[in-house]
Parts: sequence; structure tokens; C-alpha cells
Amino acid sequence: MTVTSYKSQPSLASRLINGILSIKPLAKLAKYQARKMIINRAEKIGVPWRDNVRQLQAHNWEEELEKVQNQNLIYPDYYVCSFHGYETGNLSWESALEVESAAYAVHASIWPSAGVKGDPRLRHNYHEILKQQLSLTPQTILDIGCSVGMSTFPLQELYPNAKVTGLDLSAYHLAVAQYRSQQRNLAIDWVHGAAERTNLPATSFDLVSAFLLYHELPQTAAIAIFKEARRLLKPGGYFTMMDMNPRAEAYEKMPPYILTLLKSTEPYLDQYFALDVETALEKAGFDTPKITPISPRHRAIVARICQ
Repeated sequence: MTVTSYKSQPSLASRLINGILSIKPLAKLAKYQARKMIINRAEKIGVPWRDNVRQLQAHNWEEELEKVQNQNLIYPDYYVCSFHGYETGNLSWESALEVESAAYAVHASIWPSAGVKGDPRLRHNYHEILKQQLSLTPQTILDIGCSVGMSTFPLQELYPNAKVTGLDLSAYHLAVAQYRSQQRNLAIDWVHGAAERTNLPATSFDLVSAFLLYHELPQTAAIAIFKEARRLLKPGGYFTMMDMNPRAEAYEKMPPYILTLLKSTEPYLDQYFALDVETALEKAGFDTPKITPISPRHRAIVARICQ
């Protein structure tokens, strides 16, 4: 299935919600309620959110932080704002120590009764698309927006002989990724940088992957990352992404209250839903991408560089 166009403007309901969220006290309340709902859902399905955080807080993170942090990095303006209910977004230990539990909680409702298995099922479906649609076995892989490594480690497992690099703007998240890779005895390179300006060598990767990154980007950054991915790929290489599916019925029928909570934690959601991914990838130098729904709410996109 290939989706060729998207609504260029948010719906009336979405615009009304934007108006509500422009009122700071209401936006703050919505973020609080969204965070409370996610934590409660996590605990309900058996993810010990609070215990997980307490255990991670007991670790001294400074050594991992020093290994990955780029002190000279200038953060893009779009990144220095509230994300996912955190006032400082991903630039905090709180965010880094909670993101794994949050993923299990958020993805628990994708399929009926999926519970804690929803997140691994979503990742498995994405990797099945890679196995089916990539005509090569990548030997060099870049995972952009890798966060704490939840998308990176499975790529290393899927392609055990590949050299894998994870890139993210949050040194806090990368510190956790560094710690997790040491626990797994994996030699993954962690790079603290912006995906639209990686400073990595051109034509150095067979696969550039982005897992649940694009809904967190304004369109200008999203398009710039497509172009950077094209620069980084070797001849015949692939750019792949997994993210929310703007055309999914689940979003069209989402209750206004839930949509309000979602948008309170995702400031660029409207821009992502309006982005014509197919056209943007083609303009960046890719063949027409294959777009495949892989859950009631998500899609996988595979694009090969033009030969």
C-alpha cells in the first residue's frame, strides 16, 4: 500500500485542541494527565515503572555521560522545548530513565489485550518488513534518533555481522544506551549529534533507520534528515522508517480527550501528519518508497536511493 497525499491542515477538532493547549494552565494540566495515564497503564500491565526508575537512579551515570556527550553540540531550536510531558524534553535524566517503561505502556493498547507484548510486536513487524523488502544484507547501519538503544539493539540482533551506530540529540538517553550496550557486551558506536547534520562520512552506510522519530520533528528538520540520509548512504543503500500512520482509522476516530493528551506531549504532530513523505523522499533522491501498515496505528516506509 502506498499513500500519496496527506491533509495539509489539521482537522477542526485538532485546531480546537490546539487552541486549548495554547492556554498554558490547560496545557500543563493535559501534560500531567497524559503522564499519569501512561504511568498507570504501565503499572497495570505489569511494567514496574517506579521500581525501574529507582533502580536506574541508583547508578552513577556521569561516566557514561562523559563517554558520549559532545560538549560543542548546538541544539536545534525545535529540540529545546517540552516533549512527552517533560518541561526540558529529552534533555533530562528523568526522560532517559523512563523512556523504556513508557514505550511498553504506550504500545500496550495497539492491539486488543496486547499488554506488555505490544511494544516487541511492533518492533518485530518493522524488522519483518526490513527482511522482506531490503535486497541486501546491510553491513553498516545507522540508527537515527536511537534514544536509549531500544531500536538499536534489535537491529544489531537482526544483522549480527553489521557495524551499528546509534545517533541521538540527547546525551542523557545515549548514556543509558551506552550502559545497556556494556551490559550486553555489544560494540555499538554512540554519536551525540543532530540527524540533519551528522558530520559522519558520506556514502558510509548500507542502511539508515529511523524508529518513531519523525512524529517528533517539524517538517523542515524531517526533510533535512531525508537529505542527510541520502548523503550518508552507499550506492544501493536504503532509508527505512517506522512511525505513526496519519491515515490510520485509529487516529481519525480517536476521542478528543485522548487526542488532547497526545498532542500535549507531541508539539509537532500536526506537521508530521501533514508531511507528504513520499514526495519528500523522492525530492531527496530516493526511488518511490514502499509504505506498509504494520499495526492499526503505524506504518513502515522503505526507500532505496536512486540508481
